[in-house]
Parts: sequence; C-alpha cells; structure tokens
Amino acid sequence: MMAARIDHVVTSGTFSLDGGTWEVDNNVWIVGDDAEAIVIDAAHDAGAIAAAVGDRRLLAIVSTHGHDDHIDAAPALSARTGAPVLLHPADLMLWKQRHPDTGPQGELADGQKITVAGVELTVLHTPGHSPGAVCLYAPDLGTVFSGDTLFSGGPGATGRSYSDFPTIITSIRERLLTLPPDTVVRTGHGDSTTIGAEAPHLEEWVARGY
Repeated sequence: MMAARIDHVVTSGTFSLDGGTWEVDNNVWIVGDDAEAIVIDAAHDAGAIAAAVGDRRLLAIVSTHGHDDHIDAAPALSARTGAPVLLHPADLMLWKQRHPDTGPQGELADGQKITVAGVELTVLHTPGHSPGAVCLYAPDLGTVFSGDTLFSGGPGATGRSYSDFPTIITSIRERLLTLPPDTVVRTGHGDSTTIGAEAPHLEEWVARGY
C-alpha cells in the first residue's frame, strides 16, 4: 500500500474584499497517494492544481474558508475532475460574492472526518478570520492545515468584513494550541511553522491586538 503524502503547489492571483484588491500567493495542499487525493484550497489556477493531482482520483476539494483567493478556482477544478467542493456553511455569503451562480456541493462541519489514502483528517471549526473558517488536522501525518487561521508569526487578519480578533484568538487557543507541539502547521500563505513555535507568543498577539 502506498503511503499518503503531502504535495504543495503555490499559485498567484488576487484577493478582493470590501472594495480592495491585493496581489497574493496561495498555498494549495494536496493530500493522497498514487491512487487518490484531496485538494485543500483551490486557489487561482485550476490547471496547475489539476496537473499536480495528475491521474489520481480527486475525492474532494476542501475549502478552509470562503475568501475568494481560496475558492476562485474551485468550480473549474470541480468541473474538470468531478470532485465536490466542500465549504463550511457559515462562509456561504463569501462564496456567493465570488461565485453567485454556483455553490459548493457539500458542507463541512466541526468534527467531520475526511479520509484519503488511509489517512483521516478531522475538520476543526476555527472561526475568526471568517465565520466558517476551518482547519484540517491529520495526526497520522503530524500536521494541521490551518488555512488563514494561524500563520508563522501570528493569527490571520481580522480587519475586514465578517472577521473578529477575539474569536480567532479563542479558536487558536482552544483548537490549535492544544495539538501536539511538534505538529507542523501548513498555512494558507507563506512558510509552514509548528504549534510549538507559535504557542509561546499567544499572549503577545493578544496584547498587540492582531
């Protein structure tokens, strides 16, 4: 049996919200083996993501949240592969800003299990960056896919619509920093980190207010 692995693609595009647009690079994570896979956050470039998936069966396109830079390529990738797009329903209003005429095919819920290549990923609802933000914890791989909830150096941004700083701090404190310290945090943008590297800084972030 092939062991599950994590593949990584960086795609580039824009993020738009509240009337502003910014250039961004996004991490796209692919979890699977040689036979099947899931994609975490179909950002910007369906072709590049499909190429990285290759001829594997794509079981799902999991969206960590509904901001347009994380879902803009999701409908196109779904159309190419037949894989359903999954999103927490609390972020549907963000999805509809980018894709008013189509919806995700499935919902994510706290505690839900997604299995691929013999590995189980648990959905952790971690609101704050957005109301329906989730992380995906894969203990067998020693990693958590944190979307835009936790980065190397601090929490995700909370200065725009539908986000809330006290809420993201609670999510990080209760849902992420309780994971084993050596858990690798694979983020939505930028470098990976570990739970142990970030945990000592929580009170600094609270004091700073971002």
